Amino acid sequence: MFTSVSSSVPMRGDRGRIHSVETCGTVDGPGIRFVIFTQGCRLRCLYCHNPDTRDPNQGQEVTVDDLLAEIQTYRSYMTYSGGGVTISGGEPLLQPEFVHELIRRCRAIGIHTALDTSGYPDFERSKPALDDVDLVLLDIKSFNPQIYQTVTHVPIEPTLRVAHYLNDIQKPTWVRFVLVPGLTDGIQNMEQLAAFVAQLTCVEKVEILPFHQMGSYKWRQLGYAYALKDTATPTQSEVQQAVEIFQAHGLTVQ
Repeated sequence: MFTSVSSSVPMRGDRGRIHSVETCGTVDGPGIRFVIFTQGCRLRCLYCHNPDTRDPNQGQEVTVDDLLAEIQTYRSYMTYSGGGVTISGGEPLLQPEFVHELIRRCRAIGIHTALDTSGYPDFERSKPALDDVDLVLLDIKSFNPQIYQTVTHVPIEPTLRVAHYLNDIQKPTWVRFVLVPGLTDGIQNMEQLAAFVAQLTCVEKVEILPFHQMGSYKWRQLGYAYALKDTATPTQSEVQQAVEIFQAHGLTVQ
């Protein structure tokens, strides 16, 4: 699908390393979207459904030109549905120059761009991408620092710093929260997260994503121990309780 690029070539803004693409995604931003899953992530989320994107040295190297050529073939679907391109991962902002160039080139030809990030980047290097993207999907795994550390194995502060920056520049943002029974679903945790998000005037809505086991087979294939193998998907009433907590703080919830 893509032209191979030698791994001996130093990475520049016109090329990066990706895991895969999804040509007609419908859950990562508005409309039908061309979703690019970048390679590499510093988080080790207990429920990660893409653990095969962790290693920054795996995947395939591609150029921005490669991706744009593929994106253009799906442009009619994106245009008709009000969609665009979403850069996900992994963590896209581990490759901020590549991501920024891709955003810049897409916007130059009128394609809407979205960035799905955990907010755990090299902050200063990531600012140009955050400044220029049309929409940020910001994953906040928890608000309680201890729970956040348990879920991700990294501290929460970088994510909160990005959230504040997005608010400072008034970047349209959707906050994403994964509801995991027995882990992130504590009432106090959700209340505190809802109160924090309600202060961010850039947030257009909150997406509550029920935990699922759909990615667990990848953990087995990779030989990783999967700590949540016995965790159930939240019930409809548990999801509704979470929705009502966020709505009580004046937030639009999906």
